[in-house]
Amino acid sequence: QVQLVESGGGSVQPGGSLTLSCAASGIIFSTYTIKWYRQAPGKERELVATITTNDSTYYADSVKGRFTISRDNAKNTAYLQMNSLKPEDTAVYYCYATYWKGYWGQGTQVTVSS
Repeated sequence: QVQLVESGGGSVQPGGSLTLSCAASGIIFSTYTIKWYRQAPGKERELVATITTNDSTYYADSVKGRFTISRDNAKNTAYLQMNSLKPEDTAVYYCYATYWKGYWGQGTQVTVSS
């Protein structure tokens, strides 16, 4: 019944922008902390950004100043706005919702290349 669906991934040139969405169902969305992770081929899964239930935000140093995490509880949706994209941002991006248990989305591919 719980479902997290990421969308908005794609291919973009360096310096470009993308906004990812994470649409949730089957949970009381406003009670969950939302995190975005990413995983590049051959690399460990990396925590990119977090937004808490009281709208505190946290970012990995590698994306600070370029990415913005947000949420719209009325729409049961979280977002990751990505600006000034770099080739090293290329990865599969995953949404993770956690309260007492945690739930993962299926991931969406982001590719940054010339």
